[in-house]
Amino acid sequence: MEGFFGQYGGAYVAETLIRNLEELYGEYERIKDEEDFREEISQLLKNFVGRPTPISALHRITAELGGAKLYLKREDLTHTGAHKINNALAQAVLAKRMGKTRIVAETGAGQHGVAVATACSLLGLKCVVYMGAVDAERQAPNVQRMQLLGAELHLVHSGQKTLKDAISEAIRDWITHVEDTHYLLGSAVGPHPFPNMVRDFQSVIGEEAREQILEAEGRLPDYVIACVGGGSNSIGMFSAFLNDAEVKLVGVQAAGEGLDSGKHASPLLKGTHGIIQGSLTYMLQDEDGQILETHSIAPGLDYPGAGPQHSYLKDTGRVEYTSVNDREALLAFEELCRKEGILPALESSHAVAYALKLVSQLPKDALVLVNLSGRGDKDLSQAIAALEQLKNSEVLV
Repeated sequence: MEGFFGQYGGAYVAETLIRNLEELYGEYERIKDEEDFREEISQLLKNFVGRPTPISALHRITAELGGAKLYLKREDLTHTGAHKINNALAQAVLAKRMGKTRIVAETGAGQHGVAVATACSLLGLKCVVYMGAVDAERQAPNVQRMQLLGAELHLVHSGQKTLKDAISEAIRDWITHVEDTHYLLGSAVGPHPFPNMVRDFQSVIGEEAREQILEAEGRLPDYVIACVGGGSNSIGMFSAFLNDAEVKLVGVQAAGEGLDSGKHASPLLKGTHGIIQGSLTYMLQDEDGQILETHSIAPGLDYPGAGPQHSYLKDTGRVEYTSVNDREALLAFEELCRKEGILPALESSHAVAYALKLVSQLPKDALVLVNLSGRGDKDLSQAIAALEQLKNSEVLV
């Protein structure tokens, strides 16, 4: 059935939204395989985004840990500093071909908002971004970047004031401005066709990485690891390896202060089936179906649901989902800076932290490939303060 991954996915939305989704699905299906559309996206990814991004071997960490060889796929080296630009540019081009002149978007960590604002600036589209007030306070540099790029920024003060609240406001905006507006969703979540469309536009990550590791090592990796909030960077990375049964795929969610603390963002580990923002998937909810509050030091992972394809991959066992807490992510953030000269986003640091634990348990001839979904400039103030607080508290103990 279209729009479903097993039992997950679909479009469980208000009747007022059906027309928008049907128009988007029809236009996407019509345009996506047109040669000039694919060529325009390809040229933008090459000449504006800076693709292909490289894979980098982590020589010092590999030598120190004495285990498997560790590689990063460097989405931090894209223009705007994260994988979000791949999807933002492609959807913006699609919107322009659909005759839309206005883009509305949501953002959590701000990387998607910056990517959308950048794409709109490049293509001459009006840009409106919704962002939770709490996220805006944590990600001030990205707020400034969006405003400098010409985006109209609306802070959301309802609910938990984070990503899910921003998504809800963006959808309301889309419903009331459907004639000239495209909703540019940034993750592989939401109603059909967004999970498929975002995955398709992010699949360039996995396609490049698969080719690059084959060229560098002559074989596929034993493990491919990526962080999972909504799940766009991970599904883009995993998509190229899903048919390679010998490659183990690992998705890392945010354990926050601990999976048993109630302060985490791990719906694939602690969630139950439910409908969130138009899609049936694993989500964090109470016995009455009310969405639970989440916590992660990484704003981009601070989401109570996950993309429906991830729920399907969890149930089928093709992807193993695990978690890393705030402390482990912070220490990995610092480790990658000091040992390899790479400043990772706090979101990506969750995947790095899991990889650092894994590689020492593997033989030296094993290969581990981690998707570094973005750079950590936006996180510097928050991460440095949290590291100082962490070390002071552990000295006192």
